[in-house]
Amino acid sequence: MSTLPLSDDRRAKRNVWVLVAAQAILGAQMPMIFTTAGLAGQTLAPNPCWATLPITMAVLGSMLSATPLSSFMQRRGRRAGFILGSASGAFGAVIAALGLLNGSFTLFVVGALFTGVYMSAQGFFRFAATDTASDAYKPKAISYVMAGGLLSAIIGPQLVKVTAESMLIPFLGTYFGVIVLNLVGMWLFVFLDIPKPPVAVQGAPMEGRSRSELLRDPIIVVAIICATVAYALMNLVMTSTPLAVVGCGYQTSHAADIVSAHVLAMYAPSFFTGHLIARFGVQKIIAAGLLILAGSGAVALSGVELQQFFIALILLGIGWNFAFIGGTTMLAQAHSSAERGRIQGVNDAIVFGGVTVASLSSGQLMNCSGSDVETGWQLVNLAMLPFLVLAGGALIWLALRPRAA
Repeated sequence: MSTLPLSDDRRAKRNVWVLVAAQAILGAQMPMIFTTAGLAGQTLAPNPCWATLPITMAVLGSMLSATPLSSFMQRRGRRAGFILGSASGAFGAVIAALGLLNGSFTLFVVGALFTGVYMSAQGFFRFAATDTASDAYKPKAISYVMAGGLLSAIIGPQLVKVTAESMLIPFLGTYFGVIVLNLVGMWLFVFLDIPKPPVAVQGAPMEGRSRSELLRDPIIVVAIICATVAYALMNLVMTSTPLAVVGCGYQTSHAADIVSAHVLAMYAPSFFTGHLIARFGVQKIIAAGLLILAGSGAVALSGVELQQFFIALILLGIGWNFAFIGGTTMLAQAHSSAERGRIQGVNDAIVFGGVTVASLSSGQLMNCSGSDVETGWQLVNLAMLPFLVLAGGALIWLALRPRAA
């Protein structure tokens, strides 16, 4: 079987540094958008139930573009795919800014859809980190790239504080900032050194397993379930957080600080998550992540004081980190380089399909299912339970399943 030419981990480490920088700079737009899109949507939407629709559309754009983008990168390489993602992020921010200028909820939502293409591209940073890495370095490479989100967690919310009220139209300055981040950050990928996959010869037998065969692999199935549940539940709660914080009488700056703490908690453990996976095994780290997510929900249900928002969202970030990096590592270890274009796009399409449903449900639960803000916030957090049971059950099933000889 032919594979991508791999060097030693010196090349992988250089690529990791490029991807860390991209995660930090380009990734700053995601906390900016997640902090402001729901609040802006609430002012533009004809019905408050649809306040989080812009975030839903961003996630939907990510889901719809995941498989085509993965196939595009399989043909044209990671660099071309990541530059395309950044250009789409800038284009989406331009349309969203026009929506704010014209008071058009429709334009704002369309802009969010193009933002989703960037969101999908960012999701592939973690896979790109493994392309030139040895098996021993892969979990660490994933963790280090995810750790780049630490800077994005600081940069993004601070930019929100500076830009949210910088113009007459609220949040317009924030979207101008997103445009600049994309146009500047895309130049980082010039330094990426990942060989293009070998071109398939027409008529030659397919290397590796088909998509249907890959999706019958129990390890891949459980990896996808756990990653989907972790990301969807994180998005469900984070999407509603700014609405809950402001709805409970606090300021937009408080919401930005809470989102900042949350994103820091999402990425700070990445410095050691790979080492923990190497020492204790990927399944135990995923299980720990699911338990921490459950703890986040318990804290959120205990009250709506600022410290409870902070603690719940910090736990939400840590739980997501363990479960999602664990799921990503489990998937990366279960397929060959020849199979990556088939399964990575499918994985992210499924993950972001779950996140799409979660983000849309978040606004419905928050604004339209309870009699007041506190009740809506409780319903959002109670909704986590059945999905945590699903992911936990899948892990237990995999652990008890007889190993192949």
